Amino acid sequence: MRYRDCPTVEVTERIETTPEAAWALVTDIDLPARHSPELQSVAWVGDADRVAVGNRFVGHNRHPRMGEWSTESVVVEVEDGRRRVWRVTAAGSTIATWGFEVDPGRGAVLVRQWGRMGPDPSGLTAVIASMPDKEGRIIAHRLAEWEAGIRANLAGIRAELGG
Repeated sequence: MRYRDCPTVEVTERIETTPEAAWALVTDIDLPARHSPELQSVAWVGDADRVAVGNRFVGHNRHPRMGEWSTESVVVEVEDGRRRVWRVTAAGSTIATWGFEVDPGRGAVLVRQWGRMGPDPSGLTAVIASMPDKEGRIIAHRLAEWEAGIRANLAGIRAELGG
């Protein structure tokens, strides 16, 4: 596994709710901060107050080994009721891309969250550069952390919807 290949993690959960209720939660930028072990807080930038292409928000993160940092994200895609995607930037570079998707079904929806590393250098690339022979293990470990955060978000969605 190589960082340059933009590794991705994705988790999908079936949740008994309406598509509208799920969409309301996945477009709440505070949702991950309520459930993620890493993301501590988020705030809209400027006059932005909702998920719309071009709107920006700042996220503040904390990790036991990586310390604290902030990033700015920009919403890059919205398919109303179905999909939202945002690009995480640092110093003007794209260090990750994240998304939520809602697929309606009978009596339930599939809610999917995914995250993709890169393509630009991030704090993780500095760690990889210091131990290039361990790149695959470093990435696998970070993806496992991302997956745990995604699972916490999806469990939070289920709990907030009363399921």
